[in-house]
Amino acid sequence: MQVTTMYQITAPVSLHCAVDLPTSKSLTNRLLLLNALSTDHCRLYNMADCDDSRAMQRALKSGNPVKDLGAAGTALRFLTAYYAMTPGQWTITGSERMKHRPIGILVDALRSVGATIEYLGEEGYPPLSVTGHPLPGGAITIDGSVSSQYLSALMMIAPLMENGLEMKLVNKVNSRPYLDMTVSLMRRFGVAVLWRGAGIKILPQPYKAPSSYVVEKDWSAASYWYELASLYREARIRLSGLKPESLQGDARVQAWFSQLGVLTEFDNDGCMLFSMPTRCEFFDEDLSQYPDMAQTLAVTLALKGIPFRLRGLESLRIKETDRLAALVNEMDKLGFDLKIQGNDLLWRQKWVHPCQQTLRIDTYQDHRMAMAFAPVAACLGDSGRANSSDINASPYLREQTTIIDNQLIINNPEVISKSYPDFWQHLSAAGFRIKEI
Repeated sequence: MQVTTMYQITAPVSLHCAVDLPTSKSLTNRLLLLNALSTDHCRLYNMADCDDSRAMQRALKSGNPVKDLGAAGTALRFLTAYYAMTPGQWTITGSERMKHRPIGILVDALRSVGATIEYLGEEGYPPLSVTGHPLPGGAITIDGSVSSQYLSALMMIAPLMENGLEMKLVNKVNSRPYLDMTVSLMRRFGVAVLWRGAGIKILPQPYKAPSSYVVEKDWSAASYWYELASLYREARIRLSGLKPESLQGDARVQAWFSQLGVLTEFDNDGCMLFSMPTRCEFFDEDLSQYPDMAQTLAVTLALKGIPFRLRGLESLRIKETDRLAALVNEMDKLGFDLKIQGNDLLWRQKWVHPCQQTLRIDTYQDHRMAMAFAPVAACLGDSGRANSSDINASPYLREQTTIIDNQLIINNPEVISKSYPDFWQHLSAAGFRIKEI
C-alpha cells in the first residue's frame, strides 16, 4: 500500500473544546439532485464542502459529457440514474477503486424501466456509457438489502418517468434511515411517495422546490467526537448545529454512547457532550441500518475493553474498502483479536500480542478509517499521561503504555477530505498535536 503522507497524532491530557461540524453530505447530495430535477430551483444554504459533494456539483454544472466522479460513490450512483433520463450521450466513471465497486443491480433496474446503459469495462462495474432519454418507468422488483443509494437514485428520478415507478422490495431493507431521508426530502420538494410494507409507489408528477433549504450539520462527523469523549474521564465538547430530531439516521449515536460514557445535552445552538461512567458490559447491536457507524463503534468498544458483537455489516464489503477486513487488520496492530463471523464483527477481550510501539494505521483510501482510529491517540503516549485520571483507556492499553512510549501514525491522512476536510484542523484546535512526518 503506497503511503504519500503520514501524521503523528499526540493527544492532550484533557479535552475541553468547541467544534463547528461540517454539514451533511448525505443531505447535500440528495438536495443537489432534487434541485436539478426541479423546474423551479431551491436556494440551498450551508451545503457540505467536501470531495463527494464537490464532485456532484461539478458534474451537474459541467457540460462535459464525461462525468468523472472520483471516489464519490453516492454521486456516481445518483448521477447514473439522472443521466439515464437526461438527453445526451454520457460517460460515467470514477477512481480505480470505484471501478471495482458493483453497480450492476442499479444498471439492471434502470434498464428494466427503459434506460440505455452499457459497460465500458468489466461487466457490472463502472465506467458506464449512458444514452440519456425519457424513461417509460413501470414496475420492478429489487433487492432491498443492497446499497440504499441504488434505491434512492431510482426513487428520486421516478416522478419524471412517463408512467412513474412501482418498486417491490425483497429481502430485508438495509440502511432504511437513508431511504427515509430520501422520502422526506422528496416530499419537501412537493412529490407524493407512497410506501406501504414492501412496496413503494411514485406516480408521475413534477417537483416543486421550496424557496430555500438549510442543510443540517453532520451526525456522522459528530460520531468521532463522541468516540473521543468516551475515552476521557473528564471531557466537555460543544458540537454546534446538531438537532435532537434529525433526518440523519446516524443521530442514533446519542443513544449508543449514552451506554459508553457520554451524556448529550441539547440547547438552541447544538449540544454539549460530557463524559460519565460507562454502563455497558457487553454491546450487541444490529448495524444494518447504520453501517457507517461500524468503525467508530468497533474501535471505541475495544479501547474501552467492552466485548461486542456488531451485526448486519454485509454492506461494509463494498464501501471505499472492505471495511470489515480493514478493521481486523488495523485492530490487530493494537493487539485486539477481532473476528469476522458471516457479516458480523466480534471481539471478546482476547489480545493476541502487545500493542505495537509505533502504530502505523493504514487508511485504505477510506475517510472513516482515518477518523475512527485517530482517537486511539488518547489511549497512548508517555506514561505520565497514560496513567492520568483524565484518560479512560482500556486496561490493556494502559498497562502497555506504562512500559513503552507508544506513537500513533495515520498513513494517508488526506482521505478525510471525502467527508470532513477540516477534521485534522479541528483536532489540532482541541489540543491534539499533529505532526507531518
